[in-house]
Amino acid sequence: MVNTKFISWNVNGLRACMQKGFIDFVNSENADYYCIQETKMHESQADVPLTMNKYFNSAEKKGYSGTAIFTPHEPLSLTLNGMEIDDHAHEGRMITFETESFYLVNVYTPNAQDELKRLDYRMKWEDDLRNYLTELDKKKPVIYCGDLNVAHEEIDLKNPKGNRGNPGFSDEEREKIDILLKSGFTDSFRLLHPDETDRYSWWSYRFRAREKNIGWRIDYFIVSDRIKDRITRADILSDVYGSDHCPVVLEIDI
Repeated sequence: MVNTKFISWNVNGLRACMQKGFIDFVNSENADYYCIQETKMHESQADVPLTMNKYFNSAEKKGYSGTAIFTPHEPLSLTLNGMEIDDHAHEGRMITFETESFYLVNVYTPNAQDELKRLDYRMKWEDDLRNYLTELDKKKPVIYCGDLNVAHEEIDLKNPKGNRGNPGFSDEEREKIDILLKSGFTDSFRLLHPDETDRYSWWSYRFRAREKNIGWRIDYFIVSDRIKDRITRADILSDVYGSDHCPVVLEIDI
């Protein structure tokens, strides 16, 4: 086993984030895998000056959604839109990177949107993704990460009472995380920091929310239960700017 470092970050536009220190951050962290969400670009739209392999899954709609993985490693297999369901194949929301010892699944979960108008689609996504992850888990351990667009428990956002029923904190979305975790998976951050409060990964650009730390924890590393005891670090890098999200990190012996 080797201690392996993963970083996940919703950059809210990779080209914009590259103007705000993204490349310096990547070069300073020395991680094995950088899982990026909301790239808002196709690979041809900008040069990403990193001396590592770059894998993109871009949305059909320009300037929208998108995921990427940057890594010095090469995959045993690489799968875009691994659920193989047409409804989920157009927004560039998933990359599965297979290695000899695990699957890395980088996801940008669809937002339920104002008044929960996309909640029905979100529920289908969650069910289909859980089925996909549990099938992968039958073959080898899974490391599932990304912007999951949900604060699981009240401890995971600053104002739970005022946000109950809002997108990202509806009972339906939270229940889907419950079901996933009961299906053989562990929230790495909460495993190591079960009672820590005021630890968030996203802040609104409005009302000086980040300055006041009025945030949500919606970015995760979730791992197969059978490797949870190998986790050596799970953290939130809230001092890293460049997006309305900050990076989250996992280190694990695998």
